[in-house]
Amino acid sequence: DGYKKVKGNKLSALVDRSGLPLACTVFPANIHDSQLYEPTVEAFTIPEIQVHSSIISADAAYDAQMIRQYNRKRKIKSNIPTNPRSRVHPKRGRPRWFDPILYKERGAIERFFSWIEAFKKIVPRYEHYEHSFLGLIHLACAIMIWRVMG
Repeated sequence: DGYKKVKGNKLSALVDRSGLPLACTVFPANIHDSQLYEPTVEAFTIPEIQVHSSIISADAAYDAQMIRQYNRKRKIKSNIPTNPRSRVHPKRGRPRWFDPILYKERGAIERFFSWIEAFKKIVPRYEHYEHSFLGLIHLACAIMIWRVMG
């Protein structure tokens, strides 16, 4: 999962390991990243299929109890590093699971945002309405997938 701030809006995206988009959502920029997590993951759900990803890697900004509980309810492992700035005292008890080797593969989200920035119409955000901006994002994502598949 990742985000990109674009003129008062945040683009939140869910990508696979190769950087191809699975779900994209646009939100106002005054919302914290941890509150964008659930709507972005829910945008990926397919009604007929109940199988979800087994592991989700996210940035330390997503180190929140509500995100970990959300993932636990859906049987998803959270590969999120502990954010030391969010705690006054270190957490006692069993340490949370974290795989640093798997976390290094988060470069896929950076690759996705560099591909998005290649579309010159999207980066400066000429559209006034969020739905038209999201439409361009979806078009860019479709072109990305078509280029890789074709």
